[in-house]
Amino acid sequence: MLKTGEATPDSVVLLVDDQMIIAEAVRRLFAAETDIKFHYCSKSEKAVDEATTVLPTVILQDLVMPGLDGLQLVRLYRDNPLTAETPIIVLSTKEDPRVKSQAFSEGANDYLVKLPDRIELLARVRYHSRAYRALTELRQQATRDMLTGIWNRKHIFELLDKEHARAAREQRTLVVVMTDLDHFKSVNDTYGHPAGDAVLKQAVQRFNSCVRSHDHVGRYGGEEFMIILPGANAEDAAGIAERLRSSIASQPMIAGDVSLNVTCSLGVAIATSPQTRVQELVAAADKALYAAKTSGRNRVHFA
Repeated sequence: MLKTGEATPDSVVLLVDDQMIIAEAVRRLFAAETDIKFHYCSKSEKAVDEATTVLPTVILQDLVMPGLDGLQLVRLYRDNPLTAETPIIVLSTKEDPRVKSQAFSEGANDYLVKLPDRIELLARVRYHSRAYRALTELRQQATRDMLTGIWNRKHIFELLDKEHARAAREQRTLVVVMTDLDHFKSVNDTYGHPAGDAVLKQAVQRFNSCVRSHDHVGRYGGEEFMIILPGANAEDAAGIAERLRSSIASQPMIAGDVSLNVTCSLGVAIATSPQTRVQELVAAADKALYAAKTSGRNRVHFA
């Protein structure tokens, strides 16, 4: 992976191109720009994984590559929640109105003939980065829970719909975990709502430390949370759910000068068939959570 300096960048660029000569030439176009960080991926089959790791503000995508071509990759970026709105500039060896039109219809934001003029490339990268960061900030305000910073109820269901559709297309499993902090009302009643808020924030930090980079954690309501595990099998789900449970129970929560022992209960449901509807999956996880609560709490129960 090629990259420039280590200063905090305004723009993070990921170039996906199988030609090292082109990559080096593009890297040099950015070399003097301290506000732009450059990353490079040479293999099309690794491009989406690299993008979800780097989280670029702009993707420069070569059009013709061995394996997956540039337009196939544009579709894959748009199908992944982490890159669904990332600006994509398609790079082609020629100006072809038909190809350009197809690139835009697949979800590309821009089209340049390589090697592009340095001034024009820098201007477009900065423009798309600024627009993306502004959109991301607005999206954060609309989709994040104000207290904990995780996905709010509306957006976690939107993500669940997207992951459900993707699981059906790719014939993969999909897991939903519902978790609830045990006896949380007594925390608010005994120590006050600021203590309850502190417990919720710490619980979310622990949940986030237990899940994978492509999983989703959302606040379902009050002290109840929904966690989406795309592609997880029963063994994966059991391991993650147990880590979630243990992360809460293993250490006390700190609320001001009070140390509180908190536990959580979890219900797990796995969709192994495209015929499983989202509502059925959530209902099954919720029912399993109820079973975990009624059978003693601080445990994991599978639907």
